Amino acid sequence: METYAGILLIASPLFFLFVLAERIYGYFAKGDSFKSMDVISSLSSGYTNTLKDVLGIGISLLSYNWMLEHWAFIKIEYTWLNVLIAFMALDLAGYIGHRINHSVNFFWNQHLIHHSSEEFNLACALRQSISSLVGFFTIFLLPAALLGVDFKIIAIVAPLHLFAQFWYHTEYIGKLGFLEKIIVTPSHHRVHHAINPVYLDKNMGQIFIFWDFMFGTFQEELDDVPPVYGITRQVNSWNPIKINFQHFWLMVKDAVRADSWWDAIRIWFMPTGWRPADVEAKYPEPKIEDPYNFEKYYPDVSMGVLTWSWIQFFTTFGFLMYFFMALGRMDVGEMAVYGLFMFFSVYCYTEFMGKNPLAIWQELAKNGLGLYLFVKHDGWFGLESINAGLNYVVMAYFIVATLVTGYFVLTEFREKPDAVPLK
Repeated sequence: METYAGILLIASPLFFLFVLAERIYGYFAKGDSFKSMDVISSLSSGYTNTLKDVLGIGISLLSYNWMLEHWAFIKIEYTWLNVLIAFMALDLAGYIGHRINHSVNFFWNQHLIHHSSEEFNLACALRQSISSLVGFFTIFLLPAALLGVDFKIIAIVAPLHLFAQFWYHTEYIGKLGFLEKIIVTPSHHRVHHAINPVYLDKNMGQIFIFWDFMFGTFQEELDDVPPVYGITRQVNSWNPIKINFQHFWLMVKDAVRADSWWDAIRIWFMPTGWRPADVEAKYPEPKIEDPYNFEKYYPDVSMGVLTWSWIQFFTTFGFLMYFFMALGRMDVGEMAVYGLFMFFSVYCYTEFMGKNPLAIWQELAKNGLGLYLFVKHDGWFGLESINAGLNYVVMAYFIVATLVTGYFVLTEFREKPDAVPLK
């Protein structure tokens, strides 16, 4: 846990710098709008995912170590060749799991967050799930386990495999010649994130694209069909915690509403988006039918609200980085309450970004929790070890954040947020 937190201390700022550099390049070189709220939402999803991983929230039904111990026929030692074999096995497992996520209602819930942005940029690469609380797909590493691939190899390869999926989330890199037949490129992944009918559920590969050629899920990006991004049932929220569970909540409601008990059971295992016919008729859900004619979710906000959203985002980033630094001296209880505070922080300011009038009460509750933790720990979890004055900064933040959020809610959040048309 501490080792992973140490990696994130280095990796997180680097990812954010790449994201901001891409957005700045797009703004000045291509004339693209910065889309601040979308960027903040995506990066905030990254916060929640890293918190989930660091805190170890979630279980795996079948661990790789258990399969290795009980089912291995031979034992493969640590060599660079075996690292390459493990990488290939992990990528095939990733392809299979990815395809299931796109194919089955229940599993789509844990992947929807990654597709929820209606933009396509490096930031949306960080929209990762916190709703995958139970790991099912370790079983797809069975070939590696049967061959006795050492767990240390998997432990090295897994984060490299994940980080290698970051770079191709961009519109600013065209097709890459012969590499288009071997690896997943930005062109391939633009197709994957698109809701155009010809592109839906295509290009499931994570590092190597030849799995898609082999299993019939490949689709080239077409010059006359520009990709339109997002999901067909819009999330209409900047809040990554809400987005993570929207589809699950819809399935729960549909299961309760269904007249047939069989429909209530099979809804979880049916193809993605399936709903019982009687429920669909009584409780229709809006869905994008024409990808070239719909309104993107983008509430109109003032420069003040936008600026305060960025301040809240970077302040939360500071709290997160300190959490990673202090993790080694926290007990389990302290880690749990700090993690709760962080999740609550993301929830509050992303609701504020969507102009939710309840944002003032949410912010008040969050800062009340912060002040309680401050008093209980006689400071902010040992922050005085860096600089005693920082404790006063934290305490002042809790008070100022409540006042500023309250000001904007009372003066600007009176009307329903407007969406802007697709351009």
